[in-house]
Amino acid sequence: PRHNFLSPVQNLPAPDMGTDETTMAWMADDYRRWSPNDINALACVTGKPLAAGGIEGRVEATGRGVQYGLHEFFRHEKDLARAALAPPLAGKRLIIQGLGNVGYHAGKFLSDEDGCCVVGVIERDGAVWSNDGLPIEQLKKHLVNTGGVKGFAGAEFVADGASVLVRECDILIPAAIERVIHEFNAARVRAKLVVEAANGPTAFEADEILRDRGIVVLPDLYVNAGGVVVSYFEWVKNLTHIPFGLMERRHHEASHKILARSLETMTGASFPLEAASSFLKGAREIDLVRSGLDDIMRSAYGQISAIWNVKSEIPDLRTAAYSIAISRCA
Repeated sequence: PRHNFLSPVQNLPAPDMGTDETTMAWMADDYRRWSPNDINALACVTGKPLAAGGIEGRVEATGRGVQYGLHEFFRHEKDLARAALAPPLAGKRLIIQGLGNVGYHAGKFLSDEDGCCVVGVIERDGAVWSNDGLPIEQLKKHLVNTGGVKGFAGAEFVADGASVLVRECDILIPAAIERVIHEFNAARVRAKLVVEAANGPTAFEADEILRDRGIVVLPDLYVNAGGVVVSYFEWVKNLTHIPFGLMERRHHEASHKILARSLETMTGASFPLEAASSFLKGAREIDLVRSGLDDIMRSAYGQISAIWNVKSEIPDLRTAAYSIAISRCA
């Protein structure tokens, strides 16, 4: 029957390549027209615009998840040692393949907030390189305006973009299409850590080559899960009909103001203005979304890392992640 075509009790896919918030809004609108009596109609798809039942932070979610995944990896000293890396994350040299939604947000957050240096970005028309680091925001604007990275001021243009995949760096982030690391270039990859922000960017044969060479791979089913996690938050929001933070925001805001005034009374000093704006206001929806995503990425990696480090028969993080997933299904 037509009304069962999209069931709101299923968590259907979030936007994928070639789709955007508008596409998701079209799908939700069609379902609502088919099932006008379904009060949970908005939950039929996720990744919708905020004004159409979406959630704050969904657009940035996958890139944000990449950032949080790297944060957690750098909290595990044994895992860092196995990748021949040392803390901190700040100053690490990154190459990003693909400056779409995921690559752009991951590169922006890691450079602006964590002090990483994005030395190379690979796109369809080639790649750009700068030993001093590329300004991701300006590069993204250039890409949108011109359709490519060629001609970006202050950077070396490399016509053979694929060759940049095998340049020396600390962290390689393939963030676009499948099988960009394959059996013919895996032996020349010089990154210490491969962070799979795309789906299936490492071919099966290449995965074995990287493992034998001691290059650690943070697997896609973990790294790029941020989008799915925040889609789940959106789904829950649609089903409960309650925005995130509605029940507690004003309570927390009042409590923080009481605490700030008490500190001022006890110390005789004014509460710092730079901290007041974030501390005195209750958590916004995006703050809660980011908090929930961070917590899930932390706990998930902790489980993956534990199996990798304890069980000798688990050769890498990908196998560890699959082992957990299959055990849960079983």
